[in-house]
Order: sequence, then structure tokens, then C-alpha cells
Amino acid sequence: MSFAASVLTLYPEMFPGALGVSLAGRALEAGTWSLDAIQIRDFAIDKHRTVDDTPAGGGAGMVMRADVLARAVDHASPPGDLRPRLLMSPRGKPLTQARVRELAAGPGAVILCGRFEGVDQRVIDARGLEEVSIGDFILSGGEPAALVLLDAVVRLLPGVMGNAVSGEEESFENGLLEHPHYTRPQEFEGREIPEVLISGNHKKIAAWRREQSERLTKERRPDLLGAQPLVK
Repeated sequence: MSFAASVLTLYPEMFPGALGVSLAGRALEAGTWSLDAIQIRDFAIDKHRTVDDTPAGGGAGMVMRADVLARAVDHASPPGDLRPRLLMSPRGKPLTQARVRELAAGPGAVILCGRFEGVDQRVIDARGLEEVSIGDFILSGGEPAALVLLDAVVRLLPGVMGNAVSGEEESFENGLLEHPHYTRPQEFEGREIPEVLISGNHKKIAAWRREQSERLTKERRPDLLGAQPLVK
């Protein structure tokens, strides 16, 4: 069974976008995963295909309507659909590599891309939407965030990466940032490849990489060191 993604958006033309090339694009063409970009306006009932309205209580901007979004979600995710329902939102739980792996192991995802000031809370509650954030910043809409999430997930699907081990030795997989990488030429602008990496001693290479990962994590992301037990 392939991974099936349904994206609810006001801009379906943004998909597959970057997901249509490279690893994700080849996997999409091969049927390893599928992508259905659904126009939210198709579920509006007035002649103007209205999807938003002014916020209750006043304030700037507009809010996406609960009734329109509920019809769109129900269309994409009918009873019996086991896929999680995600809402890309800056107030959501931060996306982690662990959550990405969980999603990649499942049947797919229904992803709602918010716009304007946000989404009526009632549809979030009524349809059990899981709010997901890709970082502490604001985008013009949920579409770029959905592309990021799907890229992270699709690359982990079986057969997408040429070497499955590649996905096991990356940043966040073991609670640390990834170690530095080097390749030919041996010397570049006076800078040499660390001698240990060309020593052929795999035990020493592994120890050096671990040491470098711990150093980089301590310098750049000390928050990760206390987030979870480190894999020895």
C-alpha cells in the first residue's frame, strides 16, 4: 500500500511543486506515494465561493470558515479513513524527526493548509485536526509548510532513498546534530580532510564522528541534549 497524501488548499497549483522532482518526484511517478491537491473553494455554497469571514469579537484579517472546511475534510477523509488529519499552523506542536517517522510508517495524511488569520477553532475540535508547526515563524499560508512536511516524510518511505542507512545517520535521528562531511579533493584552499577519516580505522572514525556530533550539538542546539536520551 502506498502513502496517500490529500492536501486541502486554496492554491492546488502549488502542488506537487518541489515534490515533483528528485527523490520525491521519482517516487510519486513510481506510485510509491500519491498526492491529491483539493481546492477548498469547491466546498463553499455561495455564488462567490466564500471560504472566510470576519473574526468574531473583531480584529484584523479574516478567518477560514468552519462549515466550508468541515465539508472539505469530510470529502478528503470519509468515515473509516485511518490517516491523521493535520493542520499546518504556527501554534502547532513542532514537527520532529520522530513524528516524521511515525507518519512515514502510516497510510498517509490529510493536510489542511490554513490562510488569512487562521482557522475557526470549531472545525479543529470537531474534526480532530492535529496542529503541526515547522518552526517559530509565520508564513503566508500553510502550503510551504505542507511541502516541507511531505518532503521529510516521503524520503523515508521504503525504496525512496537509494541507501536506507542514509536516513539513520542524520541530524536528530540519535538526539544529536550530524557530524561534518568531507570528500575529494584531499586538499581544498589549504584545508585538508581530517586525517582520521582517511586512516581506514573504522572504530576511530566512528568515535570521531560521535565526538563531532556532540560538539556541534552542544554549540548550536544545546536544547537537544536534554530532550531525549542519547543513543550510545
